[in-house]
Amino acid sequence: MAITGVHGLLYTGEPEAVRAILRDVFGWDHIDGGGGWLIFRLPPAELGVHPTEGATAGMAAHHELSLMCDDLDATIAELRDKGVTVEGEPEDQGFGIVVRLVLPGDLPILLYEPRHPTVI
Repeated sequence: MAITGVHGLLYTGEPEAVRAILRDVFGWDHIDGGGGWLIFRLPPAELGVHPTEGATAGMAAHHELSLMCDDLDATIAELRDKGVTVEGEPEDQGFGIVVRLVLPGDLPILLYEPRHPTVI
């Protein structure tokens, strides 16, 4: 058996606007999967597995998508200049300095500059 990749999905009431950000602001390579359904090549990725007890007690099993960057302040400035909504100011969460992006359709995504070792 060989797992060859991961395919993620973002659900939003404004898919064209989110696709435009991924294509035009983030600059991600893409293909048209048919009928305008763009499929984006993602940057290198890593995957963590967290418990649903302890610090995250009461959380049901779920998944999240977070974006990583090397320089959070510079990335925030560039994204704001390009019209992306950045909610609040960066906060140190221990594992990294984080901020929340809000993509069209009220789609929140965490953006962070890691402070932990990464595999990428």
